[in-house]
Amino acid sequence: MSLTDYKLPEAGRAPSVLSLISDSVKRQVLAVQNYTYLSVRVIGDIFTPPFYLLDAFEQMDVIGVGSLPIVLLTGFFIGVVTVLQTASQFQRFGQTALTGDVVALALVRELGPTITGLLVAGRNSSGMASELGSMLVTEQVDAMRAMGTDPTRKLVVPRVVATVLMLPLLTTLADFIGLIGGFVVTHFELGLDPVQYWSRAVHALDFSDVIQGLTKPIVFALILSTVGCYQGLNVRGGTQGVGRATTQAVVVSSVLILVTDAFLSRIFLSPFMSWLSR
Repeated sequence: MSLTDYKLPEAGRAPSVLSLISDSVKRQVLAVQNYTYLSVRVIGDIFTPPFYLLDAFEQMDVIGVGSLPIVLLTGFFIGVVTVLQTASQFQRFGQTALTGDVVALALVRELGPTITGLLVAGRNSSGMASELGSMLVTEQVDAMRAMGTDPTRKLVVPRVVATVLMLPLLTTLADFIGLIGGFVVTHFELGLDPVQYWSRAVHALDFSDVIQGLTKPIVFALILSTVGCYQGLNVRGGTQGVGRATTQAVVVSSVLILVTDAFLSRIFLSPFMSWLSR
């Protein structure tokens, strides 16, 4: 069974609203089922041979090094904007020394992982969908199957592994560059001592904050890579379908990242996690 099994009623018969809603729900449920199957299969294939290491290294270069400029630039200005928005309130109460605390917590807990995940989703999830979709349309995927190569292991697994390895590193760099951006504004606008800023920024972070800041990128990486590959391998309608799959990959992965971020934040802010970090 595939998404093409559900067709609209024959010509001459006006489809009812109920049938249209039913068909739409069936398509969505089937899409979720197929995506879940692909994700579980990919996770299992990561730990079993054959391993396509060269493909994984190539994707690490495309995803990691290719996304580095935009991630660093965005991270720097996120730190700048965070300080600009909070400095006036700290000045009002004479607590400018807390600027380092706020920037560190905001970047490591929330802004760094989420913004980096969205940036990589916009750049790489769409790229995965368009690349795999083009290969599917030009029958390169069918040629792989005819030669005895599993397209999931050859095309999907290296992209997922590369994204999972690179996104936490990109997030860490974005956090650090964001702290530098916050320091620049804090030092020149508020006149805060560099030692005071960096010492408070480091001591403001608990073990749970670091774990939260490193766990979120791993989950986001799984989401954006599997969604991009799924959309690319389920292209319908030729080259126009490739464009639709690219758009859907960005939209779906971005929405899932934001929804997952809300649940992960609630989990990490629970009393159990607070007790565990002591």
